[in-house]
Amino acid sequence: MKHSLLAAFLLSAFSSQAAVSEQSEKLANYAVEQYQQAQIHTLENLVSYPTVNKEGLATPDNPDFIGFKSFLKMKAAQFGFDYQDLGYTVLIGMGNQADKVTIVTHGDVQPADASKWQQSPFEMDKTSEPGKLIARGTEDDKGAIATALHAMKAIKDNGITLNNRIELMVYLAEESDWAPLEEFMKTYQQPKYAVTIDASYPVVVAEKGWSLIAPTFSATSAQTGLYVSGLKGGAFVSQIPEDASVLVHNADAATVAKLHDNVAQLKNVKVAMTEQDNSLLVQVKGISAHSSEPEAGENAIAHLAEIFKGIDLENNSDGQAIEFINQLIGLDLYGAQFGEIGYKHDFMGPMTVSPTLLSRDGNDIKLSINMRRPVGKQEAVLKQQINEALSAWQTTNNVTLKDTKVVIGTPMLLDGAPHAEALLDIFKHFTGDKDAGFVSIGGGTNAKLFDNAVSFGPSMPGKKYTGHSEHEFITEEQLALNLKMYTAMMMKLGNM
Repeated sequence: MKHSLLAAFLLSAFSSQAAVSEQSEKLANYAVEQYQQAQIHTLENLVSYPTVNKEGLATPDNPDFIGFKSFLKMKAAQFGFDYQDLGYTVLIGMGNQADKVTIVTHGDVQPADASKWQQSPFEMDKTSEPGKLIARGTEDDKGAIATALHAMKAIKDNGITLNNRIELMVYLAEESDWAPLEEFMKTYQQPKYAVTIDASYPVVVAEKGWSLIAPTFSATSAQTGLYVSGLKGGAFVSQIPEDASVLVHNADAATVAKLHDNVAQLKNVKVAMTEQDNSLLVQVKGISAHSSEPEAGENAIAHLAEIFKGIDLENNSDGQAIEFINQLIGLDLYGAQFGEIGYKHDFMGPMTVSPTLLSRDGNDIKLSINMRRPVGKQEAVLKQQINEALSAWQTTNNVTLKDTKVVIGTPMLLDGAPHAEALLDIFKHFTGDKDAGFVSIGGGTNAKLFDNAVSFGPSMPGKKYTGHSEHEFITEEQLALNLKMYTAMMMKLGNM
């Protein structure tokens, strides 16, 4: 794709004027007046279902998802919408028109560590921080489902017949397995317009490709000198890890002093070092964030490894993993130390490289490194550069990795979605931000599976994204604004 085409597209968007009809304005206000509290109540019900996919249990057979779908079916009937349960996908529709607008969401969520929440992550907390609705899924992506349902209801209340059917799609394995949706899309009629409400505003026209490097370390050592064991960190691959820890054995006074010196150089993380059964337990507390925005968090795994810089460890699995992180990743976010893999795109920004999860299977330790890559480098070239860096590291350190999984995702960059400018007009109108333009995100949504799909919210630019974190929330104010904009969006696209 030529950058000049995107530049021309962006220029036309920046110069466009807000164009929201008086009818849409009135209907948006009606939606909030009538349904603000109702959408909060709906969201409270949606988050009560712990819709975390479990290995070995198909989503359609999972009782939590069955209950979640039953609630959606009840709401569809209550609001007068048609409902289809297609296993991994639910469709809720308004109208029988031949052409349709598909609003794409997902109902599954990432796991949550209950010990890190003031209340259960699957019970909406409306009191701990007034104005915030705190629960797993509020921002990603159940809040958007609740808002879309009530935007549709506001239109139906007013007896408005649109030219296009509005179809809300709720996919149930977005966080873990796109294969069922990819299969479903082979027979699903592509809509006239598709909008994903699983990202951010103003309008997302580019998404980085989700990618992975996952080496497995498998080695033992004599355990007579300085060595580490019990290395662990992270919760899941797409979260910047908040916690990491390791046990240090046979550390003399000079080593302990060096560890303390290294800790003193760290910023924005908390480190605890406590004696435990003739060993030293080192624990790092960082800040969790979505791995598509590593700059929004503080990576506990990377900081833990940093504590051991300049310290020679025995060459067991744990020590190898720490050396690997220090030498090829460090505290850098963009792969600058990982051979030649780093690159950036003028619009989409740099590829990010984040160690997010340490998984142990007996003596084996797998390190998952989540990358988010823009356009600008061929997949084959990137894969070759990864393999070269891995090979060089093994040779230099006299290590043989047991296995390395490499996944190179495909980024998305649009320069001609016919409805993108209309959505940007809506954002400008309701926010007053006349300088808003199209944006790129590090995350990946199901927009990639549609023709010319763009993303529109539900998260605001310039504010920390809390999805995938252990402090996920959406504000009541944001829900109200989303309800206005989604109502106007359905009105606009429903008649385009």
